[in-house]
Amino acid sequence: MEPDERTFNELIHRQRDIIWRVCCTYRLSAAWTTEDAFHEVLCALWQGYGGFDRRSSERTWVYRVATNTMLSLVRKTGNQPTAPPPPQREPSYRDDDYRDLVEMIAALPEPDHTIVMAHLEGFSYAETAKATGLSVGAVSMRLTRALRKLRKQYKQS
Repeated sequence: MEPDERTFNELIHRQRDIIWRVCCTYRLSAAWTTEDAFHEVLCALWQGYGGFDRRSSERTWVYRVATNTMLSLVRKTGNQPTAPPPPQREPSYRDDDYRDLVEMIAALPEPDHTIVMAHLEGFSYAETAKATGLSVGAVSMRLTRALRKLRKQYKQS
């Protein structure tokens, strides 16, 4: 099926926030900006759009493609950490806490990082399982363990 540009643009408009958040949570080398990563994800989505069979929701499909693209970029760039993006407003105590939490999540191993991000995006266990290729039980177990680890790290910081 040949991709329809107008329909694709509408999809991107609806899902751009989730794409952006996925791009922001992976550490890439200093040579890559979040905008560069966002454009890489858009290219991957366009390339795969013709084959999107709608067996999963568009949100789940976009999340999976974005995550897989970012994991590929991390492998290519050697996962050299960069500083977290600056806050959009004046820093406050909560901004520091937010940055610390983002860094802790970014440091989680895969697939835990992806599972925690999906949870924060409001994905159900079933949607997360479909996006990651894991069973619902594995998603539940990994999420519980990852959140426990994050709570412990956060209390220690």
